[in-house]
Amino acid sequence: MKNTTKILTLISMCLFFASCYSVRLRSINGAPQPDPLMLGDDYYRGMEVVTLDTVIKIDITSKDFTYLIKETDKCKSGKLHTVEFKNTFGGSLLSLVTFGRKRKMKVKYVCMKPTN
Repeated sequence: MKNTTKILTLISMCLFFASCYSVRLRSINGAPQPDPLMLGDDYYRGMEVVTLDTVIKIDITSKDFTYLIKETDKCKSGKLHTVEFKNTFGGSLLSLVTFGRKRKMKVKYVCMKPTN
């Protein structure tokens, strides 16, 4: 009985850590939109970061989802400099339970500095 519990715990931990990851894409052209008030010690220090944390609904027949980036006060150029997508264990569990119809999105992005 003890070995079975250990094996189940080990498998659960492996699934938990395998489902948590972060991917960051960054452009080498252009400069990020600055934010002098962003004083954190992370990667985004000095950049104006837009965070999107939502649950999207996708039909079973759909293969993709498109989120449009527009010119706004937070993204003056409408162009992306850095995009980070984060997948968590809770997001993977939600997708599994709803058979892929609902997916939790955690996205951070930094727009490019507008050119004059």
